[in-house]
Amino acid sequence: MGSKMKELNQLLLNFNHKQNFNYDDFYVSKSNYFAFKIIDTWPKWEKNIVNITGEKGSGKSHLSRIFKSKYKSIIIFEDNINNEIFKKLKLYENIILENFQNKINENIFYSLFNFVDQNNKYLIINSTKPLIKINFTLNDLSSRVKNCILAQINNPDDDLIFALILKNFSDKQIKIDRKLIDYIVKRIDRSYRKISEFIYKLDELTLKKKVPISLKTIKEII
Repeated sequence: MGSKMKELNQLLLNFNHKQNFNYDDFYVSKSNYFAFKIIDTWPKWEKNIVNITGEKGSGKSHLSRIFKSKYKSIIIFEDNINNEIFKKLKLYENIILENFQNKINENIFYSLFNFVDQNNKYLIINSTKPLIKINFTLNDLSSRVKNCILAQINNPDDDLIFALILKNFSDKQIKIDRKLIDYIVKRIDRSYRKISEFIYKLDELTLKKKVPISLKTIKEII
């Protein structure tokens, strides 16, 4: 899973005022291993278009930033894509379409697929819903998305939940007893959304209202 990956307990040592989106701060577990492996093994892909999909907060953007830091890439969004952008995309070997929500003109989206194939580019599309489960009206587009590599990030397992919570506190320079994180892991829903909600509520209490992190505080939120 990468010799440079930090051990879980080492995350406590990496304090930073802003969120860390680098390689060493991405914790790999069974839930996200395939998606990470795809990013880490470029360009040895079976196909040149990858759809990384998972719940909001599952680490898709983190993986995109890791990829961009390692390889010449450009990150684009749906509202950036028009006929003019293809001139700019020719300068990059890798294209990352971030946060795809199917708000784009299907013909333009199909043109992006054609552009990638015709110019020997690589394309990563991040979405909460797999492309193959979206009902596109353009038949050619429906066929094309079926030919992507699907990298599904599944609901977090215990190890990943522990790492996500620990990383959040580390990013904010907050130390927390490991036993308290164990307590959270055993009781919180296995959902990135629920984890985000929990962290937000805990931040509201501890950072804004200056309430210390304790078992009592955690019980009130969970």
